[in-house]
Amino acid sequence: MSIRGYLLGNKRRVLVANAFLVAAIALVSSQLKANTALTFLYVFPMLVGGSYMSRAGILALAAVCTVLRNAFTPSPFETDAAVRSVMSLFAYFGIGLFVSELTRAQQRAVEESRLRQEAEEQLRTLIESSPAAILTVDTEGKVLQANEAAHRLLGYEPERLPGEPIGPMLPVLTTVPRAPGTERLFRSTVECTGRRRSGEVFLAQVWFSTYQTATGPRLAAIIYDGSEDLRDREGVGLHSVMNTSQILVRAALHEVRNLAAAAAVAQANLARLPGVGESEDFKALGALVQGLEKIASSELRPASDRVAGKVDLQTTLDELRIVIEPPFREAGVSVHWEMGSGMPPARGDHHGLLQVFLNLAQNSLRAMQDAARKEFRVVTSFEQELIHVRFFDTGRGVPVPDRLFQPMQPGAEATGLGLYISRAIVRSFAGDLRYEPQPLGSCFTVQLAPARAAVAAAAS
Repeated sequence: MSIRGYLLGNKRRVLVANAFLVAAIALVSSQLKANTALTFLYVFPMLVGGSYMSRAGILALAAVCTVLRNAFTPSPFETDAAVRSVMSLFAYFGIGLFVSELTRAQQRAVEESRLRQEAEEQLRTLIESSPAAILTVDTEGKVLQANEAAHRLLGYEPERLPGEPIGPMLPVLTTVPRAPGTERLFRSTVECTGRRRSGEVFLAQVWFSTYQTATGPRLAAIIYDGSEDLRDREGVGLHSVMNTSQILVRAALHEVRNLAAAAAVAQANLARLPGVGESEDFKALGALVQGLEKIASSELRPASDRVAGKVDLQTTLDELRIVIEPPFREAGVSVHWEMGSGMPPARGDHHGLLQVFLNLAQNSLRAMQDAARKEFRVVTSFEQELIHVRFFDTGRGVPVPDRLFQPMQPGAEATGLGLYISRAIVRSFAGDLRYEPQPLGSCFTVQLAPARAAVAAAAS
């Protein structure tokens, strides 16, 4: 406990003791010879009082000491007694204030030191308990400090990582500028290849920043092993590509089946003509038509490994919002989201549905490039046991809606397959994609079946 803390904790005792000290000095002064002055002794009660008393108390104590000093001074009635009294009062009061401020400053320093130690301890606990690897690197590229997660990530035993060069493990950190004397700080995020002590390679996601210390610049880095995320992302991406490709092939086979059926009708009509049916070329044509029908018949067989799951529509639309809002904002398009409440999960595939939504949004953005009014709205609703997601825009509209979903149609941008594939994807979820004419612009509606309806249909 500090001196000030003890004085404040025993204030009544110290006050009584200080009063006795002042009385004792006054008594001794009164018993001594007239030419002897002990006025300097009043400094001691002022030193004690300044350690625990308020400013008003210090002033009162200084006044008492001044009165006693003048009462027992060798020449109490000299002409300059009033001046000496005022000077004594200020001197005693100044001593008390000095001690008071000194003790308060000491107390603040002790309190700040305690708070700083608590903050450092909390920060140390936070770093050590963090699941992400955290380390600091000096200008020579050597690890200064590392938490437990960093040792596990890089394959080191506890307390063995400090002092090791970071270059063999994370070469990207050696390229960060840390020139001595520069005030510029660098903060960035990078995804790179890391290497553990055993030589195992992993995908490292690194957040780093530089900072200055009294001994030179330093670098702090937070490292996360994203290998599992990479595997999941690539696996989901491959699954989505395969599903989309399968849908496209099945849609193309559907068109081939229609053409093969038309060719079979034409062949049957030609067979009625005399002599044509015996021609070798006519028989070869028939074989080709039958081959096309067999190829196209695979479109009628459902894919055994394709099972539509549940899709949280709100999550899908939130991801769509993250993707499209920046380019829409740069193009001067105002985006509005009108989400219906109580929407059930939809039947389908998250990535496939997000691909459809993104294609419709990009089509609307292209349609509004030259529009005077640029507004894009996404509205969800639940109508007649179906989930409806409508995409409104104020673009140039669709001049020929009848050919809208035909592949490779004349005048279409890019390949002309976007809407064709999008409708095929939605239909694979037992839904549909429709165009709704509008007085201004266009509206595309995605109809989806609720997931509970899909489960009930599968159970029956």
